[in-house]
Amino acid sequence: MTIADELRTRNFSLYGQWVGILSVIICLAVGIATIFTFNIGLIIFSAVCIATGLTLIFVEVPFLLRICPISQRFDDFVRRFNNNLPRAGFYLILALVQWFTLFIRGSSLIVAAVFLTIASSCYAIAALKKQEFTSSNALGGQGLAQQII
Repeated sequence: MTIADELRTRNFSLYGQWVGILSVIICLAVGIATIFTFNIGLIIFSAVCIATGLTLIFVEVPFLLRICPISQRFDDFVRRFNNNLPRAGFYLILALVQWFTLFIRGSSLIVAAVFLTIASSCYAIAALKKQEFTSSNALGGQGLAQQII
């Protein structure tokens, strides 16, 4: 299946995964951009945002765990999120952390919070609709084609 075919299936776990990939890019970009401020609170949240982006790479692209062995403990941590509901909760926690930056000062980190919230919502909708967790073929997952067989 192509990416376009996967997106037409209305499987919200696939939508969540693609929004999650965008979240990785955004977390890394705004984390790096904001880390150069002169506000210690924003520097801390920027570092957390960068760590979030790096963690989400391994959560959303499963074959990276085979390519880049980090530790068994980290692998076990990432494998906990192989269903829609745990991923929705994980993304919600990560989004809340970035929303807390509003208590310090408004910054570009809010963009990361918005995308993490959207990804959490997609996974939550998939869980509520009882859709099976599926990851995209393009990102090293089993995809919908494997589920149909």
